[in-house]
Amino acid sequence: MQELKVSIVIPTFNRGHTLTRAIDSVLSQSYSNFELIVVDDGSTDDTQNILKKFSNISILKQENKGVSAARNSGIKKASGEWIAFLDSDDEWLPTKLEKQVAVILENTDAVCVYTNEIWIRNGVRVNLMKKHKKSGGDLLIPSLTQCLIAPSSVMLKKATLIKLGCFREDYPVCEDYDLWLKLTSLYSVIYIDEPLIRKYGGHDDQLSKAVAMDYFRVRSLDWLIKNRGLGEIAHNTALKVLKIKSKNLIKGYLKHDNLANLSEIRSIISNY
Repeated sequence: MQELKVSIVIPTFNRGHTLTRAIDSVLSQSYSNFELIVVDDGSTDDTQNILKKFSNISILKQENKGVSAARNSGIKKASGEWIAFLDSDDEWLPTKLEKQVAVILENTDAVCVYTNEIWIRNGVRVNLMKKHKKSGGDLLIPSLTQCLIAPSSVMLKKATLIKLGCFREDYPVCEDYDLWLKLTSLYSVIYIDEPLIRKYGGHDDQLSKAVAMDYFRVRSLDWLIKNRGLGEIAHNTALKVLKIKSKNLIKGYLKHDNLANLSEIRSIISNY
């Protein structure tokens, strides 16, 4: 197989209890032409002691700025033409990189390749719901309602990431949803219908459990509609999703007297 250098970025914050598993899953890959960059986003647990055990990885330590800033720091340091991400609570199966590189070499115009995944919730394997069914090609419309691409499964061309602006650092959640909308509005993606990662969920430190995610999705949809010149079907679908999510947010904000966010969402929806 032709050698293709891949830069792997693991952002982590106080995940010492899962970090070794994630790193080991990278170092055990059947494809070996990669660099591993771990970005410690201001951890206060035993993360630094754990990282000292590994001599063949690059370590960046920064003050806590969030997962987007951590990923973006890794992207800046990356020397590979392609970048793969791994959340520090997930793990890869051994042939993940090998199979993605093979697909990339067969598709010279590829900019994004992602894979199926195994979901583990609170230690128990669960089946993906029908609405989470994945595919390749033009993914914009399916990506409007939910985030279909798991960051831990994706491999992206670095030049494309830079062109898209990388991850929004003002988003504590849904930074991946935002990036996938920007990506799929311009490019097709390739999907490997094989579970090549284990994605873990249900634990207490997941940001998505504590934040109203649709607030950030509405902001991303608003940007997409205003800036991408979507075709009629995509435009109408995006607008429909934006209105539904806005209506639900406004109902919640009125109930909880959240006047600041209420005003912002009303301002967005008034444009349509």
